Amino acid sequence: MGTDSTPAELTRRLEALESRIAYQEHWLDTLDEAVAGQEQRMSRLERLNALMQERLRDKQRALQEGDATAPEPMDEVPPHY
Repeated sequence: MGTDSTPAELTRRLEALESRIAYQEHWLDTLDEAVAGQEQRMSRLERLNALMQERLRDKQRALQEGDATAPEPMDEVPPHY
């Protein structure tokens, strides 16, 4: 930056910088919200995954123990099949 800059030029540059900073702050806030939402979704998916793994282990245990002789209501085929 040279010393030949006019006050009007300096003011214009300062306003441009302020505008860019405000724009970047807005996007940082938007990205922060998106990351927080993804973190919540990931936590829910991890809990669901753990639940499904536990159910799968229970089913495998039941099959190994021979308790799978009687089908559960959700395993039965509907009568129209």
